[in-house]
Amino acid sequence: MYIPSHFQMADIKVAYDMIKEHSFATLISQQNGVPFATHLPLILDEKNEYLYGHFARSNPQWKEISDQTVLAIFQGPHCYISPSWYETDKAVPTWNYVTVHVYGEVELIDNEKEIMDSLHEMVLKYEAPDSSYKLQLVDADYIAGLSKGIQGFKIKINKIEGKAKLSQNHSEQRQALVIHQLERIQNGDAQKIAALMQANLKSE
Repeated sequence: MYIPSHFQMADIKVAYDMIKEHSFATLISQQNGVPFATHLPLILDEKNEYLYGHFARSNPQWKEISDQTVLAIFQGPHCYISPSWYETDKAVPTWNYVTVHVYGEVELIDNEKEIMDSLHEMVLKYEAPDSSYKLQLVDADYIAGLSKGIQGFKIKINKIEGKAKLSQNHSEQRQALVIHQLERIQNGDAQKIAALMQANLKSE
């Protein structure tokens, strides 16, 4: 990924937090010699530096993915930045965004316990804390039947790239103007980019 120095996400903890908060990823590998992508949630094992997930068995991507170097893209908030928000007419439109790219080798998981452990962790992550749903309470035969339709995998992380394009290449005055405009937009991503820009300004 092209990352100018002022947009580089240097803190690995920030990248890990991004992965955990925006864990629905795009996983790209080579399939029959061409790029192939699947959109799916990936769970981060920060301690051991793995990503865990599972394919539908009918998805052909898993059949050639072993030992490949794959790319998982985690897209954070993003929004359009209008040049009309600046104090000059010498400007062009742009886009602010946060993203993390993870590279690693894939290992297919056939151990039933390891697959179930990753599924339990995924349910715990996405279910509300007060949810009555518990995977371990679902009928065991039903779960066993469904588990035959998935292929578990893990990605050993060997490289992480993070990019936070938050108008750092503009003056603090211009950044403040952009934040002011974004805070007026009733859109989740715009609000999040504004908050990230504000936090970045305070840290400088």
